[in-house]
Amino acid sequence: MLRIGGLQKFSLIDYPGKVAAVVFTQGCDFRCPFCQNVNLVLSEKFSDAIGEEAVLDFLKTRQGQLQGVVVTGGEPTIQKDLGVFLSKIKELGFLVKLDTNGNNPDAVKEFVDKKLIDYIAMDVKAPLKKYDESAGIAVDKKNILKSINLIMTSGLDYHFRTTVCKAFLSSEDIKNLLEIIKGAKRYDLQKFSYQSGILDSSLLDKPDYTADEFEQLAALYSVGIETKA
Repeated sequence: MLRIGGLQKFSLIDYPGKVAAVVFTQGCDFRCPFCQNVNLVLSEKFSDAIGEEAVLDFLKTRQGQLQGVVVTGGEPTIQKDLGVFLSKIKELGFLVKLDTNGNNPDAVKEFVDKKLIDYIAMDVKAPLKKYDESAGIAVDKKNILKSINLIMTSGLDYHFRTTVCKAFLSSEDIKNLLEIIKGAKRYDLQKFSYQSGILDSSLLDKPDYTADEFEQLAALYSVGIETKA
């Protein structure tokens, strides 16, 4: 059974160009120090799971009103029953956007091949030489590169994004990161948000990019800025 930790019933920003609901799965295979969704990453922080059928019942009441469903986390691809859940959403007539960290390319490929997703957003954490530091674990970089290539050749709508925290990423790092997604049709930066409840609270005491510096960084590399409500 899919572990669902939250349901946002209406969003205008999570699925580009679509009115969508957002489903948050519990559990993640990364431990990014700057993560702001600790309640979806650490099992001791989990709230009671929402029943899968309750989510599907809600979606049935929004057929013809919502256009899509975003499945995010945590990291959705570690959920062994995710494919079944996605197929049920598709049967209801919704477009599906998957948010992923790219660490499970075989799962992403399965969903692409079975036409269970229509849009993919992948968080690219850092240039490869700094990936472990940003992900908080030892990462098999081949998985990251495999997912990037798979997404870029999938024929689906997609974009890549990076959360920018000054303690982890410099301007030069962004430049190096761009090399591994060269040719991508869309790449956005997302500013690290100083708030309580992040995985590594010591980051709250460290300097970060000002709003102007962040905007200048995006302009320097001619990339977009992704905002979250």
